[in-house]
Amino acid sequence: MRTSIINKYSFILICLLQAACSGTKYLPKGEKLYTGAQIKFETTDKINRRDIKTITKTALRPEPNKSYLGIRPKLWLYMTAGEDPKSKFGKWLKKRGEAPVLISSVKPGVTTAIIDAKLFNIGIFKSYSESKIVEKNHTAKVIYTSHIHKPYTVKDLIYAISDDSLSSTILTEKKKSLIKPGEDYNLDILKNERIRIDALLKNNGYFYFNPDYLLFKVDTSAVDRTISLKLTLKDSIPKNALTVYHINNVYIDEDYSLNEGDTAITKDTIRYQNYVFLGKESEMKIRPTVILRSVYLKKNEIYSRQNHNITLNRLMSMGNFKFVQVKFSDSDTTAAGFLDVTILMTTTTNRSFRAEIDIVSKSNNFTGPKMNLSILNRNTFKGAELLNLNMAGSFEAQFSGNNKNLYSYSWNPQIELTFPRFLVPFNIKKTSSIYIPKTSLLLSYSYMKRVDYFDMRTFQFIYGFRWRENIRKEHELNPINVSYTSITNQSAAFTELLASNPFLKKSYEELFIAGGNYSFTYNEQTEPLKKIQFFLLATAETAGNVFSLAKLIGGEKPSSENPSKVIGSIYSQYVKLSIDARGYYNFKDNNRLVMRFFAGVGKPFGNSSVLPYTRQFFSGGPNSLRGFQINSVGPGTYYQNVDNRGFLQLGGDIKLEVNGEYRFNIYRFIKGAMFADAGNVWLEKSNPANIGSPFLFSGFMNEVAVGTGVGVRIDVSFFILRFDLAMPLRKPWLEENHRWVTDQINFANSSWRRENLVLNVAIGYPF
Repeated sequence: MRTSIINKYSFILICLLQAACSGTKYLPKGEKLYTGAQIKFETTDKINRRDIKTITKTALRPEPNKSYLGIRPKLWLYMTAGEDPKSKFGKWLKKRGEAPVLISSVKPGVTTAIIDAKLFNIGIFKSYSESKIVEKNHTAKVIYTSHIHKPYTVKDLIYAISDDSLSSTILTEKKKSLIKPGEDYNLDILKNERIRIDALLKNNGYFYFNPDYLLFKVDTSAVDRTISLKLTLKDSIPKNALTVYHINNVYIDEDYSLNEGDTAITKDTIRYQNYVFLGKESEMKIRPTVILRSVYLKKNEIYSRQNHNITLNRLMSMGNFKFVQVKFSDSDTTAAGFLDVTILMTTTTNRSFRAEIDIVSKSNNFTGPKMNLSILNRNTFKGAELLNLNMAGSFEAQFSGNNKNLYSYSWNPQIELTFPRFLVPFNIKKTSSIYIPKTSLLLSYSYMKRVDYFDMRTFQFIYGFRWRENIRKEHELNPINVSYTSITNQSAAFTELLASNPFLKKSYEELFIAGGNYSFTYNEQTEPLKKIQFFLLATAETAGNVFSLAKLIGGEKPSSENPSKVIGSIYSQYVKLSIDARGYYNFKDNNRLVMRFFAGVGKPFGNSSVLPYTRQFFSGGPNSLRGFQINSVGPGTYYQNVDNRGFLQLGGDIKLEVNGEYRFNIYRFIKGAMFADAGNVWLEKSNPANIGSPFLFSGFMNEVAVGTGVGVRIDVSFFILRFDLAMPLRKPWLEENHRWVTDQINFANSSWRRENLVLNVAIGYPF
């Protein structure tokens, strides 16, 4: 009986709380809160209700107050603050709240008209809608009922263009028409078809044509609910819209100022290959041949919108101009149908200096400052070449753990020269891409001192190309990528460590790498309005094959048991492949769900038995498995005691990793995240190292490490500071059936926190 009374009062309390939080308690007298609308369809035909409902829902006005499980907290805040709050707290409540949407503000008659209009636009020409207000206590909703029929379908499309030249141009791409017989009528498709035809005509010289000059006439007289479409021209069209225009003079001003007027009149001119350059030859900053590689508008050629856009985009992507404008005007020649083109370019600062200072904190307790200085020259040899002189230096030390006071420092000078073209000994056909290909030559030297361990010097030279197919697809090919590393001043502790671990020793022996690599990037994040975005990075790398081929021709057969040398060093021979695939699901409230899958495999062969240390796969850290210290997971079931070895972690030949992260807004530029990571690295079965367990398809799932955590990010667009606190859920180095450690979680225990909680501090998102 007592329990029944408690339940009764609990139910009443919950109802009162819900009523209060719903905001209906403070409504004006006689008013009711609008809670939304519902659309119903009445029809005897078989229709696609889901698609039609999705379209008609966009007609519903206004939006009701946001609710969560029947509770409207924002409305409650607004109503609690009162009509005209005087206190700061009351004003704060009002600002954070949401004004009530009342049924009196809803206009069902207007909405039914909009619903019918949207139905008409998708081929439901004879529909009519009605509305009904349903009241309940302090709330009210509207039910709209639409009486509809099956949409009309397109029977055929007839081209009735009165201008013969225009008609023949349109008919050349008739097969590309967006209007297909048998498909439902849709007004948006007709609009897009006009835009498609306009683009076609613009690329064929019809500079002054406009999509509004095209008219679709619809015949709905057929009894079988089919329509015939006829494409015609409007009755009154300007003469210039039906004229094919050619390019006459092309004026180029590469040093234009926004304060200037008519540059063609006030500046000297220089003629070069049928182009007119404005200004004195001695004052030209970039050679004409370099500019003309990006100019696709040529004298006497038919105007093309595509060539217009290519010219504009390629000139901007050179990196030497902060403003580019292409202006057209009717030429004053005696013949009609000619355009003069003026290309105006405002140069950016030729040289720039940049300095960066960072404080780096790693999950393996190494902390320290990092400095980067760079000087950029954007026009080194008057050919728009980018010369980047860079000097980086860092110092890091471990202030806690078993390796307390262990430190290292490094410095890394680098010079990179980038040419705005393919720099090859043969001719490459000019492409129609809007992006300029780049050729880079990079030379760098790196010195790193690990105190009490070794000194490492690395020389690297890269010769490669970067080019884009379109806004989504990018390629990078480095046919020459050579690096040579030498290790000196090896301490007794380091020598002893290598002697006790042959795999690590072998990884540090083969430090001469000569090969090439290729990467392909597909990125839909360049389209911010896309709800689901995909990202793919695929890379391939190989090394040592040219040297081994030369040895074979010379009668020597390289092998890992008796490895060959070049310039006194053992060279690496391997092939390496990896795929980084990501999916981004964007919610309406700007929250985001991100999934990532990474798979990589490396295969040493010929002259090598192991991958060089710098080419191995690692797992763990701020951009990997965040519940584990950096590079500390694997290989396989091997346990890496990071505290005892500092930075000399072991890598693997194979890596698999899956990450999931939900990112949400907290307040303005402060974002939150919940995430889970799983993965590991393995050695291949044929690898002679007896470390951990080799990769086997039948058992690798049982050796996966799993971690989870939460994060806070300070995201101010140009800078993202990330704090991720994570912990392991599964440790693959433990005995089987004891690898899940969720039952050991104890946040109150300081020893558990010290051994399991990992704070990752990083710049930028992990993926």
